[in-house]
Amino acid sequence: MDAAAATGDVLAALAPSWSAAVVLVSYLAYLAAAGALLPGKLVAGAVLPDSSRLHYRCNGLLSLLLLLGLSTLGVYMGWMTPTVVADRGLELLSTTLIFSVIVSFLLYYTGLRSRHQSSSLKPHATGSFIEDWWFGVQLNPHFMGVDLKFFFIRAGMMAWLFINLSLLAKSYLAGSVNRAVILYQFFCGWYIIDYFIHEEFMTSTWDIIAERLGFMLVFGDLVFIPFTFTIQGWWLLGNKVELPLLASVANCIIFLIGYLVFRGANKQKHLFKKDPKAPIWGKPPKVVGGKLLVSGYWGIARHCNYLGDLLLALSFSLPCGASSVIPYFYPTYLLILLIWRERRDEARCSEKYKDIWAEYCKLVPWRILPYVY
Repeated sequence: MDAAAATGDVLAALAPSWSAAVVLVSYLAYLAAAGALLPGKLVAGAVLPDSSRLHYRCNGLLSLLLLLGLSTLGVYMGWMTPTVVADRGLELLSTTLIFSVIVSFLLYYTGLRSRHQSSSLKPHATGSFIEDWWFGVQLNPHFMGVDLKFFFIRAGMMAWLFINLSLLAKSYLAGSVNRAVILYQFFCGWYIIDYFIHEEFMTSTWDIIAERLGFMLVFGDLVFIPFTFTIQGWWLLGNKVELPLLASVANCIIFLIGYLVFRGANKQKHLFKKDPKAPIWGKPPKVVGGKLLVSGYWGIARHCNYLGDLLLALSFSLPCGASSVIPYFYPTYLLILLIWRERRDEARCSEKYKDIWAEYCKLVPWRILPYVY
């Protein structure tokens, strides 16, 4: 009976609500307004097949700081509670999922009807509804001047932080904040804020350059990132973990190595695309075929940034201890995703660069982890 009652409570909590819809719409409306009105560096995106390129206003950090300030003011004035997101977590999950499905159908429908011939808006339909709905039809669809792909990524990353902060407030009020909670919150907070500090690097990533916008990315950005990347926070809210000092130090080392590799590799790639002659680790960059970087992290493994990302994901889960596999869902999922994405990227690069790619693979034989894979 207890299990049945608990299941019933979870299902009841999962029911979408109008209040959750108001929170979601208000949040997205704020991001749209802040993205359009706040000052920010205008960054040119990658050159598209038709030689055009989009430009992105990278004001995510300012948008985040302003929203933090407004939220703090709202809590201080009594307009909202600091645990409002954590209290409505399941409602927000189901509401955001429904929103993602609706948006994906709209993207599919409007994409097929598009008559644009530019690389960013030209429809790329395979004729398979499932494939086109899942992967998307257009590369960079817009709505009222908003680049939706860039917008949804920003929304998901920022939501990840706000869910965590709400969970931290809930832990604080319950008197359960300890070393494990602090480490988890610090690691995630650092990663997310650092993302927005270097937001312009996102413009040269696979998601922005190559992936069309369909359910896969919409769901991934709006639902998967904020609601599954916080599983560790939800776990620590209900399970007290006493983390030994030695384990904490080891966890910090894994996080630091992961961060240096992840951020360093992405920075090198981004700077190389802006200036192919910029030195890397104090030396002129080595390039294959005038296009492929073989210096720095990119001379160690072809997807060295993935290794850094995996180490970071592991560091987010390690504060939860080893009593359950549930907090390790994120690094496990990320491992599968990145290997799948790496395979797709390899096939794309092999077709695009041909003999140059074969030469690059000989010089850099390791895909992600040197001497292992």
